[in-house]
Amino acid sequence: MQQHTVRFKQVDVFTSVPFKGNPLAVVFDADGLDSEQMQAIARWTNLSETTFLLKPTDPSADYRVRIFTTRGELPFAGHPTLGSAHAWREAGNQPKQSGRLVQQCAAGLIELTEADSARDVWAFAAPPARVTPLADDQYGALAEALRSDAVDYTAQPCGVDNGPQWLVVRMKSAQACLALDPDAAALGRVARTVGAHGIAAYGPHDAHGPATFELRCLMMGGGLGMGEDPVTGSANAALAGLLTAQNTRPGMQYTVRQGTALGRAGDVYVRYDDAAGKTWIGGASVTIVDGTFRLP
Repeated sequence: MQQHTVRFKQVDVFTSVPFKGNPLAVVFDADGLDSEQMQAIARWTNLSETTFLLKPTDPSADYRVRIFTTRGELPFAGHPTLGSAHAWREAGNQPKQSGRLVQQCAAGLIELTEADSARDVWAFAAPPARVTPLADDQYGALAEALRSDAVDYTAQPCGVDNGPQWLVVRMKSAQACLALDPDAAALGRVARTVGAHGIAAYGPHDAHGPATFELRCLMMGGGLGMGEDPVTGSANAALAGLLTAQNTRPGMQYTVRQGTALGRAGDVYVRYDDAAGKTWIGGASVTIVDGTFRLP
């Protein structure tokens, strides 16, 4: 019986060092797959996200991508966007415009640009987000759920929805962020008041620290307790937009370290382009597995 195979890559995103970023499975030539098959593959890879590359239906796009978790499809996510772009280019595809890519996904058209050609760093333009401030009467419950008295309320905790939904909370320091050991059930109840399913807690490093901010993305739900995402593009986009909304930017560009608590070394680059009205979220990617994927 003839076997059907497609090209496959597994990519580590937001790092140039293998096994230190956030892994992503990328399946090429997926136009012949339906949603049920894509979901089955995503469950099998058992990664936070698996992407499927397809021919674009919008003439301005270079390619189209569908993004699946083990449970369902996402309209947009950050590390799958960067990882898919890396895999697509590495496979020999050429963008319509040098140094620029346009990805078509369920959230619309996402622009990517080459941020640092020497280090193969690309960045995506953060999509629009809806911001919902956390009610003041939830502050006590938040501190209790985080099991911390180091929340920095000078920056109001807010729900930010840019596809995924995050409750973004500023801690007084990077060390306070790394020390978090929350109550998953209690934190989930607080997060849901702003429509979020996870918390993006961040804190500033010292002036000579490894990055501007430390970030941790903790996810609750499904009766599975709490999980932590190694490096998260959508949460970094949410944070970047909220810093603008709250007038607390550390400058026109900054860096974020993420994944430290998991033994990773995620390296995220953020740059504001106010003239163009865009915020760029970037990082390097490295391919770990390159081969073929057998399909039923």
